[in-house]
Amino acid sequence: MQKFPYNKDKQQAFHAAQQGYEEAQGLYETIVTDSASYGHQLKHLKNEVNEAYQQIENALEVASDHQRAQLERFQQDLRQMVSEVNQYE
Repeated sequence: MQKFPYNKDKQQAFHAAQQGYEEAQGLYETIVTDSASYGHQLKHLKNEVNEAYQQIENALEVASDHQRAQLERFQQDLRQMVSEVNQYE
């Protein structure tokens, strides 16, 4: 099995984190607080946010300075999402 060059690992980790963040953000934007399925939507969102956090943490281990700054913004945005959703619970 051939190993990827270090930069490719960095890039792959960053893209996985970015995709996880974007999926969580997409769910957050479509959640309907007064919907009958809100509980299900919220559970799905929490799972996506937790997965995104994990992907970001993994990417931070190998990130370049530029990637690190972006990943930290992703984390900040996710914390804001969680904070706003918690206001409705």
